[in-house]
Amino acid sequence: MKVLYATLFVVIADQVSKIWIKGFNFPLLNLKHEGMQIGQKIPVLGDFFRITFIENPGLAFGIDINSAIKLWISIFSLVASIALIIYLYIVRKENFGFRFSLALILGGAIGNFIDRAFYGIFYGYAPLFYGKVVDFLDFDFFNLTLFGRNYDRFAIFNIADSAVTVGIILLLFLYKEHDKKVDSKETECETLAPNIAPNKEVLQNYNVSNADTENDISKKEDDETNKGKTPSL
Repeated sequence: MKVLYATLFVVIADQVSKIWIKGFNFPLLNLKHEGMQIGQKIPVLGDFFRITFIENPGLAFGIDINSAIKLWISIFSLVASIALIIYLYIVRKENFGFRFSLALILGGAIGNFIDRAFYGIFYGYAPLFYGKVVDFLDFDFFNLTLFGRNYDRFAIFNIADSAVTVGIILLLFLYKEHDKKVDSKETECETLAPNIAPNKEVLQNYNVSNADTENDISKKEDDETNKGKTPSL
């Protein structure tokens, strides 16, 4: 279960970055950080990469959803995360790459679930399970017109979204490699198959020859036995 360290790393990195972006205030610890204003942009690599603070009430990469199903999305995320933890325990002896991919997906799911479940209460703007996901990674994107709408930047996302995406890509890569190995083994079996028939013929010839030898030995023993007998009158 060491792969859960990857899950823990994703959750910590995701939550620390989000809380730093959004800001926090802990009077008892005398800790306060103003954070960014919604819509504020901070250039990192010029216009190519910016830190842009937005709050997403829907799914990953800014995909919006109806508020009526938001509760069910949050509950599903919780159930799926628990199921994934149990599954990781079941496959704890399987391929490391496979388990690592699932651990990344689990970390991303938990990271965004924390936003939806608790940020509304923590920041005082919504009840349990109705919080908004903090997104801030903003990258430039080649101009694309789709269904009459122009896209010039990639959807703003967060570390949790990235972990889920990387995990899925790794799973697809591992699945493709597994298919290649299966095809290679099938080809190898088909190549060796013609050579199996001659071996069967050799074995059959050996059995026939061995049977003839045993018959010859038995015949000689009978002849020697008959020689030693006295003919009866």
